[in-house]
Formats: sequence, structure tokens, C-alpha cells
Amino acid sequence: MRRLHLPVLPLCGGCPCGAVRFAVKAMPLLVYACHCGECQRASGSSFGLSMPVAADSFALTNGKPRSWRRAGASGVESISWFCADCGGRIFGERASGPEIISVRAGTLDDTSWLRPVAHIYLRNAQAWQRIPNHAECFDVLPADFHPLSERWRQMWREPSF
Repeated sequence: MRRLHLPVLPLCGGCPCGAVRFAVKAMPLLVYACHCGECQRASGSSFGLSMPVAADSFALTNGKPRSWRRAGASGVESISWFCADCGGRIFGERASGPEIISVRAGTLDDTSWLRPVAHIYLRNAQAWQRIPNHAECFDVLPADFHPLSERWRQMWREPSF
């Protein structure tokens, strides 16, 4: 595995066709992999990689995404934002937590530094899925993300992998 390196801010990314672009001017609060059935379906893979950021650090720099509202795996209404041209899902937010934007980490231009601090909804993980030893593991949604956020910040102070 490549050595962990700090990303260069702002973090920039966008949809697959480039019609919608964004920038994040502060370090993410954390990065985690979600293995719920909805993330598997939305990503077309075995999990979705989420990167919550402070809403005031997130800005659209090009294009206008469209929204889709739904109840997430936890039952809370969420809004997914995607490109109207290519359909690429870019970010999401919860109606109950507008101060946080959850960027789909795979939409970043540079993903080489990404390391999830946790894997959630492992009860829905694919049978072949193997989780690295350094990550926290949860069968469902953790009751509190604050300890994970602290572990994420610690990971950047003392890189160990």
C-alpha cells in the first residue's frame, strides 16, 4: 500500500462527464465505506465511499446538479445530487443535517490519498469483501460518528500505513 499523504487543498472533483464540478476548501471530517444495499445499488459496486465535509467548505464551481430525495438506509430523508447530463452521483445531504455535505469520494480528481477510517452496514457486505485491519467495523450505522471523526484526524497526525 502506498504511504499516506496529505491531499492538496482545495479538493476538486466532479461528475464523469465534467459538466458539474466542485471544490472543497477544508479537510474532510472523515472518509468511510458504506456497504448498505442502497450504496451498493447507487455505486454499482460492493460499497459507496463517503466523505463528509463541512457545508461551508463545499462549493459548486461549474454546472447545476439535479436532486433526488429518498429515505436512506437509516430511515432519514436524504437528498442526492447528480449530473443532469451523465447521471453521475456527486454528493448528498440529509434534511436533518444541512451543515454537512457528503461527497462521493470517488468523484475527486485525486483519490490516491483516500483511506476509509470505518466500514458501516457490514451486515449487507458482499461475502467476498475483506476489510483492512486498520478500519473500524460496524454491522449497522454507528450511533455516533464523532469518535470516527477524531480517529480520522488522528490518522493524519500520525500516519501509520
